Amino acid sequence: MKLIKLTALSAAVLASTAALAADPIIIVDNNNNAVVYQAEPVAYTTAPAYQYNNDAGVIRNTTGAVVGGTKTAFSKVVNPASVSAEIGSLGYGANIAWSLNENTELQAGWAGGDAAELFGGDFDVKDVNYDFDTDFSNPYLGVQLRPAGNWFTVGAGIIVPDNEITAKANAEGAGVGSYYRVDGNKYFVNDPRSDVSIDLKNADEINVGSVTADLEHRNKLAPYLTVGFRPNITNNFGLFGEIGAAYMGKTTATVTASGFNGDAAIGKIKEELENENWLEWLPIVKLGATYRF
Repeated sequence: MKLIKLTALSAAVLASTAALAADPIIIVDNNNNAVVYQAEPVAYTTAPAYQYNNDAGVIRNTTGAVVGGTKTAFSKVVNPASVSAEIGSLGYGANIAWSLNENTELQAGWAGGDAAELFGGDFDVKDVNYDFDTDFSNPYLGVQLRPAGNWFTVGAGIIVPDNEITAKANAEGAGVGSYYRVDGNKYFVNDPRSDVSIDLKNADEINVGSVTADLEHRNKLAPYLTVGFRPNITNNFGLFGEIGAAYMGKTTATVTASGFNGDAAIGKIKEELENENWLEWLPIVKLGATYRF
């Protein structure tokens, strides 16, 4: 009986190791009966390296569960989660995003071009209306967060601005007697003395001529913050919108006037432009589309 039990125990151990070979296994029970079993091969599956979360709209990277270290980091770099195209107050642009986890993406992008053209090109600074021409170049690096795991997003990062801004003042009125209203004073474009209806209070206010200004932001790095939404249309395509601001810092204005007595207006116009809040805190408004891999 002991021999039979020992034989059965040995056969059971052999069965566990022979299963991989898929060979027949013979086991002798306590009644000295032989039973033949056919081992079935065992199939193993591995989870994909990336899984798409349809509710959150992000790609989850599971590579770290299989491999780690340098190989995982390299995989993230060469396999971005998405690419996006955008248009807004910083210009036309695009970005690439890498998924760090279900709720966090790292973004690298660029926006630029003539952003003023997108919004009509003219803005008021105090009492003077200006036509703005812009040549923006705004590379940026940021993080896009989904704090609630849904469509709502919060973005933060750094812009490296290299923006050229030119402003040309538009005079009030037309022809003889047209003027710029600066700090409560009228600065005439042309000599208005042929118009008897004009009260000449100060001779320095005559013949200011055309007024232009070149503006440059002083910040070399500009932090930004946005809030937005990123709904998914399909598993691969989505839309997004964001609003926020970037702190570009104070501007340096170089003002020129073509008239004989233009110096009288230059100082005040320079001060008004350099103190304009929306130039210091540049608004961010953008819309775009995203393709997810």
